[in-house]
Amino acid sequence: MDRLTEMEAFATVVDQGGFTDAAKKMGISKSAVSKHVSALEARLGARLLNRTTRRVSPTEIGLAYYDRARRVLNDAGEADALVTSMQTAPSGLLRISVATDFGVNHLSPVLGEFLQEFPEITVNMVLNNRFVELISEGFDMAIRIGELDDSTLRARKLTETSKRMIAAPSYFAQHGRPTKIDDLNEHKLLHYSTQSNAAVWKLTAPSGEKRQVRTAGWLTVNDGQSLLNACISGLGIAYLPSYLYADALAKGLVEEAIPDLPVEVQSIYAVYPPGRFTQPKVRAFIDFLVNAFAEKGPDTW
Repeated sequence: MDRLTEMEAFATVVDQGGFTDAAKKMGISKSAVSKHVSALEARLGARLLNRTTRRVSPTEIGLAYYDRARRVLNDAGEADALVTSMQTAPSGLLRISVATDFGVNHLSPVLGEFLQEFPEITVNMVLNNRFVELISEGFDMAIRIGELDDSTLRARKLTETSKRMIAAPSYFAQHGRPTKIDDLNEHKLLHYSTQSNAAVWKLTAPSGEKRQVRTAGWLTVNDGQSLLNACISGLGIAYLPSYLYADALAKGLVEEAIPDLPVEVQSIYAVYPPGRFTQPKVRAFIDFLVNAFAEKGPDTW
């Protein structure tokens, strides 16, 4: 008899608590299930099940064997699913979490091309400024920027962005320009409100020394685009990623506050739940994003 079928019959009997229900689950006769289990016990030379008129339960050896057998069966199921998925066009609902400013400015503009290329996929993009729990909240993937805290997730790097302190020329004309990190204490600063460390700017001095500057924010907003708008209006200095400020900087609407400081570069990742293979819809979208952002970089937004 087939060894995998014997394992499946035994594991199903344990799962269902008896031969009758196991037979219904497998779609075969009760006698066939019994033959598979008996053949397995004979091949192993061990009794795996305690059988009484009222119930069936695994022996100590049977319980240990069940754990391994169930793993083998799960792996076999995943292998079958992998082959099937690789031969099937990507389809289904793709639920994505992304920060509002990046989603609006850079993900939304390329979604149309993706959906035209993969018409069997539907997208639900959720814009928010918090780290969602992918599995418990039902997301297929998320776009995250900077250091990844959750090492259990799988991740693929899409591109990079730089961070700089910027403000409008009108702000510098009215309040002067800081020349060193300590000068920030005398300036009006703008912050994100959704970050636990929003009042702390992690900067690098020209010497290479890492500094954490605790700053009192004159304006606090939970959206990067709004902070950029506040900068352009001359309200203060903000510490923003280049994917937000690049266009305004190129047009002269904002300027770098302390150009001599080393620039922080952050990676932008697609993250998705762990597993032995990636769902075709997720794989297709990540591959698409890698190509879409191929020409982007720390200062090329």
